[in-house]
Amino acid sequence: MAGGSKGEPPENKVRDYEFYLRPPPVSRWRSFQLFLWNPDEGQIFGRTGPSWAKIGLFYFIFYTCLAALFAICLWVFYQTLDPRIPRWTQSSSLIGTSPGLGFRPMPPEENVESTLIWYKGTQRVNFQHWTDSLDKFLEVYKTPGLTPGRGQNIYNCDYDKPPGPGQVCDVDIKTWDPCTHENMYNYHKAAPCIFVKLNKIYGWVPEYYNDTQDLPDDMPEDLKEHIRSIEDPKKRNTVWISCEGENPADIENIGPLKYIPDRGFPGYFYPYENSEGYLSPLVAINFERPKGGILINIECKAWAKNIKHNRQYRIGMVHLELMID
Repeated sequence: MAGGSKGEPPENKVRDYEFYLRPPPVSRWRSFQLFLWNPDEGQIFGRTGPSWAKIGLFYFIFYTCLAALFAICLWVFYQTLDPRIPRWTQSSSLIGTSPGLGFRPMPPEENVESTLIWYKGTQRVNFQHWTDSLDKFLEVYKTPGLTPGRGQNIYNCDYDKPPGPGQVCDVDIKTWDPCTHENMYNYHKAAPCIFVKLNKIYGWVPEYYNDTQDLPDDMPEDLKEHIRSIEDPKKRNTVWISCEGENPADIENIGPLKYIPDRGFPGYFYPYENSEGYLSPLVAINFERPKGGILINIECKAWAKNIKHNRQYRIGMVHLELMID
């Protein structure tokens, strides 16, 4: 009987009921179109305009509060920091209290782990990388304006004229012949120059070997003689530098060395306090007659009572190799 009758089985009535409630089947493409825009319900992506407005307002308030909380935490954190003074210094920091020693020029980036300075012949093209690298490194020393704040506060320091508050000592490298740009740092004469500098540690003050009777046993004899020859006690307030061959063969092949402008870093450059325009002091080392065609292992050390030497971790020293074909 059409429309169902009293005698019709119950399961038929359930099927008829489901038929009237179930939406007509649609294709997947039509279903996707209705998800993008359903004109019957006025929905976009499954939501009506008021529904999108409510959820949008909720997330706007939520993320605004989250960003404000993060900004407040960041502001509180920065109140505990000083832009010039590290929070942890010397023995409280990872750097420690014994500075390392660095050298320039460095090998090309593709050989970043190497410490070998090598070139062949005396033609400029053969040592171009090394001189260009030194030019780039020394540019801030030649042009004070490249370092923010440097220029107005440069002071010509001396052992009896230390810098005052807000002043930084000048490092005048223009007269360091033969280790100058104009002289190609002497690479064209197979007698190259390298530059060494002490790594900066905030607030570190050297303890000088200014007592000629208190020089360490492992200090090179030529450095001891140099210190003893200085008559002005003030000039002994220096962090001394020594470079020598690591092995007996290297000592024989390295040849005489010339330290420019002196054999160490003057004490008036310390302590380092991150003053605006500060540049680390340098020492240029000219290898006057190194033996050609042989790899020479060189070890340079900085000398002060509170500088420890550790060859494994390169504390207070630096290793490099030199080879001129």
